[in-house]
Amino acid sequence: MLVIMDMSVLHLALPTLSRDLEPSGAELLWITDVYGFVIAGAMITMGTLGDRIGRRRMLLIGAVAFGLASVLAAYAPTAETLIVARALLGLAGAVLGPSTLSLISAMFHDARQRGFAITVWMTSFMLGGAVGPLVGGVLLEAFWWGSVFLVAVPIMVFLLVAGPMVLPEVRNPDAGRLDLTSAAMSLAAILLIVFGVKGFADGFAGEGVAWLPLLTLLLGLVIGALFVVRQRRLTDPLLDMKLFANRGFSVSLGTLTLTVVFMLGSQFLIAQYIQMVVGMEPLESAVWSLPMVVSGTLAMFVAQGVAAQVGKAYVFGAGLSVAAVGFTVLAQVDSGSGIGTVVTAASLLFAGLMPVSSLGIGMIVDAAPPEQAGSAAAVGETTQELGGALGIAVLGSVLNVAYRSGVAGSVPDGVPASVRETVTDNLPAALEAAGRLPAETGSQLVATARESFAQGLAWIAMGAVPVMLALAVTATLLLRNVGRSGGGVVEGGGADEAGEGVASTAGRAAP
Repeated sequence: MLVIMDMSVLHLALPTLSRDLEPSGAELLWITDVYGFVIAGAMITMGTLGDRIGRRRMLLIGAVAFGLASVLAAYAPTAETLIVARALLGLAGAVLGPSTLSLISAMFHDARQRGFAITVWMTSFMLGGAVGPLVGGVLLEAFWWGSVFLVAVPIMVFLLVAGPMVLPEVRNPDAGRLDLTSAAMSLAAILLIVFGVKGFADGFAGEGVAWLPLLTLLLGLVIGALFVVRQRRLTDPLLDMKLFANRGFSVSLGTLTLTVVFMLGSQFLIAQYIQMVVGMEPLESAVWSLPMVVSGTLAMFVAQGVAAQVGKAYVFGAGLSVAAVGFTVLAQVDSGSGIGTVVTAASLLFAGLMPVSSLGIGMIVDAAPPEQAGSAAAVGETTQELGGALGIAVLGSVLNVAYRSGVAGSVPDGVPASVRETVTDNLPAALEAAGRLPAETGSQLVATARESFAQGLAWIAMGAVPVMLALAVTATLLLRNVGRSGGGVVEGGGADEAGEGVASTAGRAAP
């Protein structure tokens, strides 16, 4: 819950944070992106480490680190310091995430109970997105932007007290040593790849693509390939590559990644639209985010029952088709659309994509034998965090291109040359500059900037529609026979298809 809350409260704090710290457009994206990037890079290592030294112990270590990093973020004096604090929060989040999910996998041995528990886990993920803005909105009405990070501190203290009393310790007694070289390679590969992708996106949105992002991307891909080769040769690999031979695991992983790219990327942009185009205050904006959370939560619980009757593949296809309808509605927005169109679109998006995320996580965890639950959970969460971070980076950069294109040739004549570059950099900068200009000129600038932002959001939505429809067809075709044998449902999804003897959940032993 706190992992996503820490992302959602930041969305609301960006306008006031921008006024105080005055970050550049690139720094603003790094403040939001680095959290998810570090989580994605470190999560596989942390999940595997939890299998070895104990998942409860890792959870408590993560609690201490998350609390300390939250304090640093709250009192960051510069944009650079805040970026560092967010990176440390990401490292702590990489410890928290797989520890919780792998503990659930060990605590619930019945497949239906475990499926329901994972849905509740995903619901808490959603509630973080809902409670975060509400809590953040209240705090931002009374305090400075840094107060939104301090919410985590008392909850982490509570976890440190209650965790040892109510949570079991679970570890793999036969786990081998942690291969530090593999851990370093996985972290380096993911960070270099996302840095390269982000560099391309930022360059595309700004001055053009440079050679450095290309080189880092290629280097990341090479290190990633070497990591795979190394895992196949190790007796105790950091990540068992045989898991990817399981169709339920691999297809769910790919679908989940693309789903989260568009879901969290769109959520970030919609939050910006509500505040800076519609013009709502943070608390009011948070209240209007509730319908999407409610629709997504209800759809997840309904999907659990439907999937048991018709199969998860068809729920995947239906959910992605509903998301395509939501993006079609979102493509109609402009600066004068108001709140109704955006909330309707967001509600459809979340109703379609949240069941896909919940069922996908369940299939990923179920595909692994119990002693590898931590690493499987880490892979699933890595895709969520990496997808979310890339969604914000890539979709945010695409929107920046559209914004700059719309504003560049339409800046009112009364805007001084000294601030023209600033107002074309991003929407918060334009709104801030407009307040210092004469009333008529400021109003013209605000109207131009808001329309350019809304047009960029509409372009992204139009591009997402064919992606969702293609993904719906592909996932349905590839998963329609996974997890079903002789007409009955086989939990764990296709161990016999993998040909690798991946254990089904029916045979999970008690920790």
